[in-house]
Amino acid sequence: MTAVERQTFPQFFITAEGACPYLPGRRERKVFTHLVSFDAPEVHELLTKTGFRRSQNIAYRPACDGCNLCIPVRIPVADFRMNRTMRKIWRRNADLTARFERPIATAEAYDLFRAYIEARHADGSMAGMTMQDFAAMIEETFLDTRLVTYRLPQGPALAEPRPHSGRLVACALTDVHTDGLSMIYSFYDPALARRSLGTWMILEHVERARRMGLAYVYLGYWVPGSAKMGYKQRFLPQERLIENEWIRIETEDARLFPEPKGK
Repeated sequence: MTAVERQTFPQFFITAEGACPYLPGRRERKVFTHLVSFDAPEVHELLTKTGFRRSQNIAYRPACDGCNLCIPVRIPVADFRMNRTMRKIWRRNADLTARFERPIATAEAYDLFRAYIEARHADGSMAGMTMQDFAAMIEETFLDTRLVTYRLPQGPALAEPRPHSGRLVACALTDVHTDGLSMIYSFYDPALARRSLGTWMILEHVERARRMGLAYVYLGYWVPGSAKMGYKQRFLPQERLIENEWIRIETEDARLFPEPKGK
């Protein structure tokens, strides 16, 4: 191995054991590497296809003893079709405008993030995030990362309407790969629960990926038995990475997905 190869080949580490954030009574560990070299996009693309996720400049994957229930999920864009409920959600949010922007943290986005966290995850690990922490989450990336912003129409109070200047109601931090879009983190106005903005942002990413000629939308981990991860199984058909193979799933019926080892 040359000096350059030693410098750029990713080094992997494993975390100490901690409480599982998805399933009560279980313990978790993660294997991770740093995405800081000039070839970080290529490394991360390969890792994403093998089930890794990203947080700032760290790529990680669960490596729990006796459990492999964190199952990576991606939507095959060409085959995906909205069900009746999704079509209603799509129409309900037809007035929103979306913009694919550089990942820059603003006070406006941070205020929306704080409202979301306080309403939905006040006891979670992100509850104490400051503006500085938020900026690091959004801006620290060596990848092709975008902040997708969603806004309501401009109000009549604006004497001179400006492009994309309505109220910010949702954001999605998204990585762009050669084969798809990877949704890293999303948040939205909790006061607009009727709009089902979480679902709508996924639908919007599927349509965006289709327009961009990309094959997949990566959703992260689906965890059988975790209520907060259950929504991901509704986006069908989908592919789940089980025993290092992407397996196509056509139905929500949990009895039909292959049982992971270690359950």
